[in-house]
Amino acid sequence: MSVSERIAVIGAGAFGTALAAVIAIEGRAQVTLVGRDETLMADLASSRRHDAALPGIALPDNLSFSADPLVISEAGIVLFAMPSQAQVEAAQRYGPFLADDAIVVTCAKGIDRSSARLLTDVLEEALPRHAIAVLSGPGFAADIARGLPTAMAVAASDHVVAERLAHAISGRTFRLYASIDRIGVQLGGALKNVLAIACGIVEGMGLGDSARAALIARGLAEMSRLVEAMGGKAETVSGLSGLGDLVLTATSHQSRNLRFGISLGRGEPIDFSRGQLVEGAFAAAVASRLAEGLGVRMPITDAVAQVIDGSLDIPTAIEQLMSRPITTE
Repeated sequence: MSVSERIAVIGAGAFGTALAAVIAIEGRAQVTLVGRDETLMADLASSRRHDAALPGIALPDNLSFSADPLVISEAGIVLFAMPSQAQVEAAQRYGPFLADDAIVVTCAKGIDRSSARLLTDVLEEALPRHAIAVLSGPGFAADIARGLPTAMAVAASDHVVAERLAHAISGRTFRLYASIDRIGVQLGGALKNVLAIACGIVEGMGLGDSARAALIARGLAEMSRLVEAMGGKAETVSGLSGLGDLVLTATSHQSRNLRFGISLGRGEPIDFSRGQLVEGAFAAAVASRLAEGLGVRMPITDAVAQVIDGSLDIPTAIEQLMSRPITTE
């Protein structure tokens, strides 16, 4: 990659800031973090810290900050690092400023709620002149920003595009592996959040690590069935964006989805009207509807969706899962 490569990361939350920092620190690209809050972006530029999102972490001196959408017009690679449900709005806001040959990479782990479609499909419709890729896998923002070893997957429909992105974004501690299975990579990223909630419920109820291990294994089987039904590759589920991300999210207390599930399992009050839902809570209902329409069995996902919408209590959900017919694995 030439030093003239320009990369813009849109979204100044923890993950977007971490991505921008880890790419910039290599010094092989000119990287700009773009946010909507002018005051915040000016503060980041002067302090080189984002303590609200990444406390105690110094941001690289060569990382630029801007609230002006015009800066992305010079970028050949643009990362959309906002939550999944904000991706369409971001495409509408920033699309007019994209360079004609810019590659757009969605870094969200979810399914569009309003259309029940994958984010790459939604973005291709919103940005038809641009190649759309997806970045997903096991990586917490704080670990990435601290330079701890992290590996993720980047998928595009064109292998040349995926390889370009992998080489452009990877560094000494942050490695990307190229894939052409956008379906598998996206569903792995979305469904692992659902399964992490289930694992959190198991932990919150004190059901033990054996039950968690069983959920992870059977959850991967569910994930694989839906990936295949939607045209993806089952083997993608055994990689970074499936198994890797699930193990991380279902076992680490850094995971908001796991902590959400633990609260459910403990019977702690959750105000569903005050933004306490996490990505997996939104993805559960959408994935359950997708699976039903495709005739795919996803009992764990169905149970999580029903617990969240209040149509099933947790003890009954556990009993139903444990009493399912015994079959060959």
